[in-house]
Amino acid sequence: MSQSQRSDSHSQYEEPFPRPPEAVPAVANSQPGHARQERPPACQPRQSPPAPAAMRPGSIAAHGSCAATMLLMVGLPGAGKTTRAKELAAANRALRLTPDHWMIPLFGDSMADGKRFVLEGRLISVALQALLLGTSVVLDFGLWGRDERSALRWLARSAGAGCQVIYLPVDQDVQLARIAHRQATEPHQTFPMTEADVDQWRKQFQVPGAAELDGGEIPGPPAGWPGWPEWTVDHWPSCTDS
Repeated sequence: MSQSQRSDSHSQYEEPFPRPPEAVPAVANSQPGHARQERPPACQPRQSPPAPAAMRPGSIAAHGSCAATMLLMVGLPGAGKTTRAKELAAANRALRLTPDHWMIPLFGDSMADGKRFVLEGRLISVALQALLLGTSVVLDFGLWGRDERSALRWLARSAGAGCQVIYLPVDQDVQLARIAHRQATEPHQTFPMTEADVDQWRKQFQVPGAAELDGGEIPGPPAGWPGWPEWTVDHWPSCTDS
């Protein structure tokens, strides 16, 4: 989802999130189609049931890390994000959070006069609580903007969790065909989208760079912001640590 226009005048914010530890090197992730994972700080192993034998090699649980991981699904409508998110959630015993599955039954609209940002903020808060409890999370948001992705990577690290950016590119012809098929077969699970909408969205979308996909250094916030916590509570006002 694209970032909304925000005011240049910034009010004072309380610090809602803990500052993360120093950056640590990324490690390779061997699962096909995955980005490199950012390694969370070392900690004592949790007492948890052993992973099932059917767990795919390269999955989160197979790494043996004691920390949870946040998976960020990145892509445009029709890219196959939710299908892939379901697979990742099942393979990694992760909590999947898909805003569209809430917006449609609650409001019947993709934005609903800004309510999407309120909903996303609360889902992010749920995700952070899950990470702190040791449960991995799949955020199936789309995350068109680089700043959104950087903020979430920072939040995951502040919670002592790993993070992976999962990008699903899609050709426009394939995208339009998938959207048309979805609207014809599952109109109650989607929103109206025109070809003009798709053209505009493709111009707005910021493709993840190699540093994001490889779990590289998290850049600082946009000019004028002291840190990612302040940017986050402006972009997602309902996102808190409680």
